[in-house]
Amino acid sequence: MNTASHLANALAPEGVLRVSINYGNPVLAHRDAKTGAPAGISVDIALELARRLGVTTEFVTFDAARKSVEALESGVADIGFFAADPSRSKDIHFTAPYLMIEGCYLVRECAPVKINDDVDQPGIKVAVGKGSAYDLFLSRNLKHAEIVRADNPALVIEVFKNENIDVAAGVKQQLLADMKKMPGLRMLDGRFMEIHQALALPAAKGSAACEFMDAFAESIKRSGFITEAIHRHGIPGVNVPGIA
Repeated sequence: MNTASHLANALAPEGVLRVSINYGNPVLAHRDAKTGAPAGISVDIALELARRLGVTTEFVTFDAARKSVEALESGVADIGFFAADPSRSKDIHFTAPYLMIEGCYLVRECAPVKINDDVDQPGIKVAVGKGSAYDLFLSRNLKHAEIVRADNPALVIEVFKNENIDVAAGVKQQLLADMKKMPGLRMLDGRFMEIHQALALPAAKGSAACEFMDAFAESIKRSGFITEAIHRHGIPGVNVPGIA
């Protein structure tokens, strides 16, 4: 078996690359408005990877990052697109990040919270998407504020509204979309975290597969593939790490 065939067999044993797609992050993926099929930056990357491997793709879709991660851990998917985080499975191999996204806070116009540092105070409640990268980060770093978890990121604004939560945390682009739906909100200046999006695969697929994915992630950054995908899908406010 040659190297290319060995890699294809390791990453897509049945000749089909099963891809875990997280609709909970609108920067990465969404449903096509006309067809309902998966679309977005992560879909473009998966199709390019499958092309290079000479296999087809099968998309396994979820509404939250934690469910997308679980699909990889349970063997339902071969690859995924997640923020690398130390609390996620030790059995998952993450490439270097290919995209940097901002995690931001949203509050009501009348809220006394003015800057990011005001959030971590006794009595402040922060709504997050359960198991998201920013949930994991804030769970480690907030010492006084209380975290309230919505089942998925799209529901954060509903929990924020219906339960009278003080602060909504999330991906900047999702929060900007939420502001259009719910008047009387403002986003705090700056970000509370950088979310480093990486390609992920089970480490059990072997060192050769992991090294190939590392090289693939670097190549799609350096070639301009990611930058072109960002422009094609009209995603503002993101950048490609290591690319000027």
